[in-house]
Amino acid sequence: MIASIRGILNAKTPNQVVVDVQGLGYLVHVTPNTATNLKIGVQISLFTSMVVREDAMTLFGFNTSLEQELFDLLRSVTGVGPKSALAILGAMTTGEIAAAVALDDDASFRAVSGIGPKTAKLITVTLSGKLSHLVLVEPHGLAAERDFGSVVEALVSLGWPEKSAQEAVKGAASRAKSSDGRDVILRQALSDLGSNKSTLAVDK
Repeated sequence: MIASIRGILNAKTPNQVVVDVQGLGYLVHVTPNTATNLKIGVQISLFTSMVVREDAMTLFGFNTSLEQELFDLLRSVTGVGPKSALAILGAMTTGEIAAAVALDDDASFRAVSGIGPKTAKLITVTLSGKLSHLVLVEPHGLAAERDFGSVVEALVSLGWPEKSAQEAVKGAASRAKSSDGRDVILRQALSDLGSNKSTLAVDK
């Protein structure tokens, strides 16, 4: 299994790149966003998932390990193949996918080309409870650099439904300052949920 690849970018299209690794050119399928940020002639590094079938071995590349993990999770859903999983990652951020699953928002997945109503619903049902560790806000927001999944888990352990916990943490993180730790996020989330345990904190 090839879990990552590093080499010189020889060529690219909106959906594929060719990475030269010591003279061997590896064809890697990527999202348009990933391809856009890569420059030909420059050394690049991608996390990869290899899909093996009777007639082919195909590599799919990602900028982050979270995208790679989410790709594999999406492929675990009945009806979602590697191309569909890549299309979802190309149309939605990891945070948007996590939020859509937490909120049972299958309409967000139906908006992706090739994803029908039945498959969209299966995505939210199958992945429910599996994405609390993913980034919960837009990629340029504060939580893009910090993982507040432990705060969601803390709220769930206190008895709050995961959907409510995800929404509260997303709101608290979007208002947080760069110096705020997870304890601050937790207190604010608890306040938003109407809890009287607003002084509760978690270890940083």
